[in-house]
Amino acid sequence: MTPEVEPDGVLHSESRPDRYWSTANVGEALPGVITPLGWSVWGPAIELGMRDAFARTGALERSRVVVPADASERVITVFYGRGALSVNFLCEMGDRLPGTSGDAIARQLLGEVPVEIPLKRNLDRLPAVAVNMPVAFALIRKQVIEGAATMPGWWSAWLAQMDTLDIPGVRVALDDARKKLCDMTAIQARGVFVGVQAMYDQLLALIERAGLDSDAANALMAGHGSHAETQIISDLWSLGRGQLTLDAFLADHGYHGPREGELMTKVWREDPDKVLHLAAQYADRPDAEHPAITAERRTRERREAERALLDALPRWQRVPGAVVLRLAAQRIPLRGVAKEALQRALDIVRASGRRMGVLLVEQGVLPDADDAFFFTADELIAGLPENAAEIAAERRALRAELEKYDIPQHWGGNPVPFALDSVDGGGAERVSGIAASGGVVEGTVRLVHDPAFTDVEDDEVIVCPTTDPSWASVLFLCSALVVDIGGPLSHAAVVSRELGIPCVIGTNNGTAVLRTGDRVRVDGNTGVVEVLSRAPRDEGAPA
Repeated sequence: MTPEVEPDGVLHSESRPDRYWSTANVGEALPGVITPLGWSVWGPAIELGMRDAFARTGALERSRVVVPADASERVITVFYGRGALSVNFLCEMGDRLPGTSGDAIARQLLGEVPVEIPLKRNLDRLPAVAVNMPVAFALIRKQVIEGAATMPGWWSAWLAQMDTLDIPGVRVALDDARKKLCDMTAIQARGVFVGVQAMYDQLLALIERAGLDSDAANALMAGHGSHAETQIISDLWSLGRGQLTLDAFLADHGYHGPREGELMTKVWREDPDKVLHLAAQYADRPDAEHPAITAERRTRERREAERALLDALPRWQRVPGAVVLRLAAQRIPLRGVAKEALQRALDIVRASGRRMGVLLVEQGVLPDADDAFFFTADELIAGLPENAAEIAAERRALRAELEKYDIPQHWGGNPVPFALDSVDGGGAERVSGIAASGGVVEGTVRLVHDPAFTDVEDDEVIVCPTTDPSWASVLFLCSALVVDIGGPLSHAAVVSRELGIPCVIGTNNGTAVLRTGDRVRVDGNTGVVEVLSRAPRDEGAPA
């Protein structure tokens, strides 16, 4: 049996059979089954943000920077409560941009090129791309840094007054926050597609031309200085040693927390006990493991690898090669800067929803403050109907039902959901994915579905469905990381490379095959995880 959903309800849409979809690149931002409030702000933000990014390159007509009425024509759509990106749209953009193709994008997302996806190099937009792309690339670093710089003060100002706002005031906050989320998501999409992805692709091509080994290649991908994600690690270290107060830590990082892409979850500013637990674990680490020491070593290794790369190139290729290395060091960290900015905007949507729920409970409109998250932003701003409590109960029950299911990572038309309790690793003794961070480690698995991190022990191999920026805090403690969903530029991959932790990402089935207590060998150079021995199975406990 499959869950019953409305064809065009708040948590589900339907697709034409000729459209292909993938959850691979959106699973980090939208973990699990999203709430109606979350989808109502995430959907437009990602839709408009991605379209804006491609329009700025010249690949997309500016008139198409809209949210299409037909869900099949959108960049992002929700199926059974889970967001998915349009492979057709991304392939269309790939066929309009130099340096990539629709064929390459389809193979990256789907592993194949379905015959239903029309792939044809389109030169009609080439003049626009030739004019716009160089300008967009030249400006992107400045735009990301300046855009992100406005967000800490904006975020702090709204939080300072949130608990005093009445319902009209909360509506203003919510409307401002969803607009700011659109703006910051546009900057993040622009940073990724115009700046980060372009330089990452050129860096990979340069490494291939130079014929570097995996150690040198991994060194070139890291050591770029402080990232937004790695700053969490540095500040947790200081907090654990009494060099930073909890208030100061939360003032900088309080919008992070478990499954932070979902609005209903509580982030660190709302539940600081998790931060204190992590800080205590950091305090137990020896001084020789100070994050600054690792950062300095990774920077030194990157510079050594850069010299080796340039020496391996023909003399005439060294100057352009040095330009690529310099630009990669400047632009690859932009991804985390922009992500941090949009997460602050999302957190004010969260705070607005939380405050709205409290006020609606006081007025007797809703029985539970969290019921506010089961309405869209438009509904909360316009005012709820008399049967609001009944609507919230129905939607809450639907979400609970949808959480028993998952959908494939990619498909054509409408996905076929499957029950999570039917997922079986099939007795496999090996998991394969993308080699995201080099090194080989043997260790004991800790399967993590709920990233509260309170049960994670030092030096375990973390196996999880997906990650978000808050995971940087626990990566410092683990010996390796294995992730179902993600790619070479995801949070897990970036932070793992900076910390020198082996990471295999995009396995699809790591959490199905592996279980807590298994002894495994993680090879971050080849992207393979081998089971060395199985943990004893307690038939009365979950895997």
